[in-house]
Amino acid sequence: MKVAVLGAGAIGAYVGAALHRAGADVHLIARGPHLAAMRQHGVRVRSPRGDFTAHPHATDDPAEVGPVDYVFLGLKANAYAACGPLIAPLLDDTTAVVAAQNGIPWWYFHRHGGPHDGHRIESVDPDGAVSAVLAPERAVGCVVYAATELEGPGIVRHLEGTRFSIGEPDRSRSARCLAFGEAMRAGGLKCPVEPDLRNDIWLKLLGNISFNPISALARATMRQMCLHGGTRRVIEIMMTETLAVAEALGCEVGVSIERRLAGAERVGDHRTSTLQDLERGKPLELDVLLAAVVELAEITGVEVPTLRTVHAISDLLALRSAA
Repeated sequence: MKVAVLGAGAIGAYVGAALHRAGADVHLIARGPHLAAMRQHGVRVRSPRGDFTAHPHATDDPAEVGPVDYVFLGLKANAYAACGPLIAPLLDDTTAVVAAQNGIPWWYFHRHGGPHDGHRIESVDPDGAVSAVLAPERAVGCVVYAATELEGPGIVRHLEGTRFSIGEPDRSRSARCLAFGEAMRAGGLKCPVEPDLRNDIWLKLLGNISFNPISALARATMRQMCLHGGTRRVIEIMMTETLAVAEALGCEVGVSIERRLAGAERVGDHRTSTLQDLERGKPLELDVLLAAVVELAEITGVEVPTLRTVHAISDLLALRSAA
């Protein structure tokens, strides 16, 4: 199995190291000091499950790699539309793209069935720019439950979780999903092939849609948001509205809001990825988390006044931070 990891940051390098350890032919695509460190020392994983080092091929030139069986896409969703020159050399007719993104994916209604089958979500696929680069037919969805961070160039700190749930847009247990899941498990990761990955998408989104924008607006950690009565109530309302949209689209999350809040509080003084991006001057990945759900609320007729309010304010924050 030949795998390219496009965007070999904390999650991508962790997955690449695990797959390499399982015997896959892995190629990490990165840049800068992180790339230099991986070339010289390999990917050094520091984990409570045991430290290890893997030495997959690392490059900044996808043309060196050529077509692969799978591209594991570790880029932020707001970089997808511009990744065409990077991903094109990695593709042949059968290459699958395993997209490890938060929020609502561009392929959400591809082979969905029902009244919205084939509908394009403008917030995540503006004018079809993402679909033009990443054909929905190639997509294998992936919901990441692992937490990692780059401790330094070439050094991945694995904090918790090893689950990477995957699934086909048409809900089939395809050969390509089963083969990728087997390789991930051989590398020490959990990788169930879900009968409908959209349920997992909404489960993770329940936290991302609320904690991420509020953390950026309030400059607050998970614990601080949960312990403050006002923000906790706003987050509860946002989660309630999100569940209503998910249910209108036929999805079941299966976790209560109180349980989701309790889990977030246990995380402690963790800064969400959106807050970290704000502090580092990076673009904020809010369209797939928040704008997309507001758009889905419009097409399903669900009232989401709090989501709309938070979206308006956080969208202005995103515009100002990008200026």
